[in-house]
Amino acid sequence: MRTVEEHRAVVTGLLPRMPVERVPLEQAHGRVLAEDLPALVALPGFDNSAMDGYAARAAELAQLPARLPVADDIPAGRTDVRPLEPGTVQRIMTGAPLPTGADVVIPVEQTDARTDVVEIRSCPAVGTHLRRAGEDIAAGTVALAAGTPLGAAQLGLAAAVGHSELPVARRPRVLVLSTGSELVAPGAELLPGQIYESNSALLAAAVEDAGGTARRLHFVPDDVDQFLTTVRAELATADLLVTSGGVSAGAYEVVKDAFAGLGTVDFVKVAMQPGGPQGAGTVDGVPVVTLPGNPVSSFVSFEVFVRPALRRALGHASPDRLRAPATLTEPLRSPPGRRQFLRGRYDGGQVSQVGGPGSHLVAHLARANCLVVVPEDVTELPAGAAVDVVLIEGALQ
Repeated sequence: MRTVEEHRAVVTGLLPRMPVERVPLEQAHGRVLAEDLPALVALPGFDNSAMDGYAARAAELAQLPARLPVADDIPAGRTDVRPLEPGTVQRIMTGAPLPTGADVVIPVEQTDARTDVVEIRSCPAVGTHLRRAGEDIAAGTVALAAGTPLGAAQLGLAAAVGHSELPVARRPRVLVLSTGSELVAPGAELLPGQIYESNSALLAAAVEDAGGTARRLHFVPDDVDQFLTTVRAELATADLLVTSGGVSAGAYEVVKDAFAGLGTVDFVKVAMQPGGPQGAGTVDGVPVVTLPGNPVSSFVSFEVFVRPALRRALGHASPDRLRAPATLTEPLRSPPGRRQFLRGRYDGGQVSQVGGPGSHLVAHLARANCLVVVPEDVTELPAGAAVDVVLIEGALQ
């Protein structure tokens, strides 16, 4: 029986780093930066005003109130700013270039706001309300490091330092399929013994959330030869195949029966619950990860093994989910020798279990915002015990 860490290392080792591609800035949201991004310009690029007011020499305002002529207007965007003549001020707007010779900006609220001769009632200290060139970032330094996820703030910075295109890791192309003769497309009529197929929707969304692109392969037949023929026809354009179902020890396990005969996919038991039966390897040179068929087992297995592998392939500097310490609101039990991943609801440092440990409890999974991790050597925990939780979708809302 493999440990969680052993199987995670196997799955991670299947996926190489994704190649680099350059995309327009406006298409880079949610991608992962593949190379260090230098600042092409400094921020700010020039000394400028942090307030609407008057650029002045502080030494000329030792006696207040003072009246000084307004020699010029400096709106934001002006490129021909004149030096500040002694004994004068220049009216200046926020973001506008500071005239040479000025060492303070007096906010308009501390004046009578005139445009010919202004009365200044108070003067802040030298250097107040000024933004100095390069105080945010110097030109030529690294603005964003490789492995940075590109969100709103990161794209704003990339644009501000002059980049119109960004080098990003290509999204992994993941083929997702669920097996089982009992599966029916949602919305169709159910016959006795049939269930609606949900795993491919769950896994495709999980792939997209991890940064990949998912393509769903529906209703592959439970016949080994047809299964292999169908799957192999789709592998040429995939970086990874993720299956759910057909990997247990019983009969009619088409994924296990088909891939085991190739000798390139290992089927193992992992010391965890849910998600014990697992498989990993390659088919025709394409990485394959086979997950159990129960929806909760499939989800937990993806979170533990596939998501971090995808994010490492993308070059994420921090590929793992955030973890947090928490206090149990109620006691729990866990089987010996297996790491338990219980669904929970985390709030304000406390966590309560959502539903039982059953791997079929999809409604309870949908209400969870974390996984409560119980180590292999722990079988009971009382209310108030400290536990480690993995924050999943919705945990920070």
